[in-house]
Amino acid sequence: MLEAAVGGVDVPGGLPVGVPPRAALDDLPDGLLIADDRARVVAFNRAAVRMTGVPAGSALGGDFRDVLPLHDAEGRDWWKCVAPYEGLSTRTRHPERSLYLADGTELLVTAAYRRDARGRVERFTVSLRDAAARARRERDRADLVSTVAHELRSPLTSVKGFTATLLAKWHRFNDDQKRVMLETVNADADRVTRLITELLDVSRIEAGRLEMRRRVVDLPAEVRRAVAGRIAAGDAADRFRFEARGPLPELWLDPDKIDQILGNLLENAVRHGAGTVTIVVEPDAQERGAAVSVRDEGEGIPPEAAQRVFRQFWRGPGGNRRAGTGLGLFIVKGLVEAHGGTIAVRRAPGGGAEFRFTVPAGAPAHTV
Repeated sequence: MLEAAVGGVDVPGGLPVGVPPRAALDDLPDGLLIADDRARVVAFNRAAVRMTGVPAGSALGGDFRDVLPLHDAEGRDWWKCVAPYEGLSTRTRHPERSLYLADGTELLVTAAYRRDARGRVERFTVSLRDAAARARRERDRADLVSTVAHELRSPLTSVKGFTATLLAKWHRFNDDQKRVMLETVNADADRVTRLITELLDVSRIEAGRLEMRRRVVDLPAEVRRAVAGRIAAGDAADRFRFEARGPLPELWLDPDKIDQILGNLLENAVRHGAGTVTIVVEPDAQERGAAVSVRDEGEGIPPEAAQRVFRQFWRGPGGNRRAGTGLGLFIVKGLVEAHGGTIAVRRAPGGGAEFRFTVPAGAPAHTV
């Protein structure tokens, strides 16, 4: 009698033809259970052990329905519902669906059949995936909906209120009062437009559909323009200091996206930092492009949070919703990487936070 070693246990009768050896099965990132024509477990890889908590020694040789009891969201025994060995002989697979172990652990399960010439099951293969990643995506989508609802409610309420008031009582207000209300409506409309633009940017970044319109860009001039925009918007001129160090190579960049990167980083430094905001433009360390550093003199970012600042909806300590949507730095990272550059955050030489990004030199293969 053949002996097949799978998952560290010898299974009498050997593996069905075509089943990979134990080492190959254990290399798979997904859990895998294989049952033979008598519903006995003949393969149970390391990932399946980790996901289910069932030792390989207990699984191998047992009835797969006992080894892997799965239930749907209504608590029904899934194996009784699908009856793998008694059901339709034309079935070849079960598409992925969410099922639960006895302890409530959620798994994403797919299954496939191998049948003989008469349609009888020769092998039943079950694949298991951790549902945690999907749960995180669902939480992100819920956060997105919550953020959009929260951010839109306030400006839209203002727009609606002032518009209705002006329409109903136009002649009761003097010109200065009308101007104040219309300026408020205009500012709130800009806020809604910006939020929608951010959401579209997030969508394009996640889908890899950012369109790059590159041309030769004078990076120091772009920085000066971004600073001038902040000053025109009401920031004090002495709040900013700009340094251009050394000659830069020719840079083919998307000027609109560079403006967006600089605008978001400057706004972040002004809103969350303190003291002087210093912007430094210089050749990168390898002199293959340019590096831009935006530094403030505030409290800085804790080291343990440095890897999280570029995630969606990240906010600093306290999680103040009025501090913004939490999408700005995520968008900045996506735009920098779309240029082929990198971005990181660290403690600035004089304290505070320093965001430093690089962009490569040279013309792209195709420009628009």
